[in-house]
Amino acid sequence: MTIREHGIPAVIGSSIAVFWSGAFIFGFPGVMGPFWRTMFDVGRGTVGNTLFFVLAGVGSFMFLVGRWQERWGTQTMIRIGAVICGLSVLVAAFAKSMAMVYLWALLTGIASCFVYIPALTTVQRWYPARRGLVSGIVNLVFGLSAAIMSPIFRVMLESLGYVTMGVVVAGLALVVGLTAAHFAWVPDRAAISAAPQRSSSANPHQQVDHFLTVAESVRTRSFWFLWLTWALQGAAGIAMVMLSTAYGLARGFNLESAVIILTAFNITNGASRLVTGYLSDIIGRNVTMSITFFAAGCAYFLLPLTSSLTTSALLAAVVGFAFGSLFAVSAPLASDCFGLTHFGAIFGLVFTAYGFIAGPLGPSLSGYLLDLTGGNFTVVFAYLGVCCILSGFFIRLVVPLRRSGTLSHNDHTTRSTDRSPR
Repeated sequence: MTIREHGIPAVIGSSIAVFWSGAFIFGFPGVMGPFWRTMFDVGRGTVGNTLFFVLAGVGSFMFLVGRWQERWGTQTMIRIGAVICGLSVLVAAFAKSMAMVYLWALLTGIASCFVYIPALTTVQRWYPARRGLVSGIVNLVFGLSAAIMSPIFRVMLESLGYVTMGVVVAGLALVVGLTAAHFAWVPDRAAISAAPQRSSSANPHQQVDHFLTVAESVRTRSFWFLWLTWALQGAAGIAMVMLSTAYGLARGFNLESAVIILTAFNITNGASRLVTGYLSDIIGRNVTMSITFFAAGCAYFLLPLTSSLTTSALLAAVVGFAFGSLFAVSAPLASDCFGLTHFGAIFGLVFTAYGFIAGPLGPSLSGYLLDLTGGNFTVVFAYLGVCCILSGFFIRLVVPLRRSGTLSHNDHTTRSTDRSPR
């Protein structure tokens, strides 16, 4: 067995496995939001709650999936996720109220847990010296899927109708997910150890053979600053999924033009994941993320000042670039800090910030602020811009174990020699 023979198919399978979850989370609500408002006669805040339930599902199950995959394997988790993802779309297709849409959102968030963490674990196991790059590839597909599918969802909605569209995409998600799971298997540790790996000079600690338990990780400063970053930057990023189309419509564009803003956001949300994942292996994780977060803050401050579709799309693209960076670079940063042995469980705990905090702070609060202010996007965008700026500072305080000073060098060496990873 060689890395090329099995590692590349594993990366491809893991990437395809996350495609439909990304499309449904980052694309479906943005396209369907105006339709749901008309269909169920509700306000922006009510529709904005859709992403709250998506993230609640993520927050509730990400840690559990991280634990379960250690026992049952990544392929089993991805198969379960594919089934939940496909069947949940039928709930939305036959929804008679926003409550059923919320149920779809909750199930979609849960399904994403079963594919996202196992996919990231799989590719990082195959390529431990290129964690940023391979995590970026998986995240590229996760984010870019919505850029691909958002215009397609709009065309399908207009040509097939809401119910038929839901049935078709449910079948596609089920078949594609189950097929991809076949390739997403974790390699034998001995085989990977025997394979030549290139190390990165910019991240000298990323290949140190150490790991922390979940309990040890949550006692570090790095864990909580990473958690805060996910709460704030996650809120600022996911809010754009709902706000982009609504902002375009508020500026007087038709739905087809307004979706361009969402598409621009999702293109960079996907593309940046590969770019920043690769760059983080070279220039460092923290620097890569902080630069993109500061840029996103500036973009949010500028958005209310423009009425141009092109400029709006470009600024939304900057926000999407930062959001993609959060996903792509946080995973290898977490494994740099805490090791890969319990990566799934630890990163799952970090995701509770995204699941339980980012949803209320981002799309839900933004929707209610728009309702209270009569659609004043200036207040909302300024608030989200501040979240981005704070995240840019917080992420600089997340550092690998030796540099953080949490454990001494002797303690670190003892853990590396006495407790080999399972």
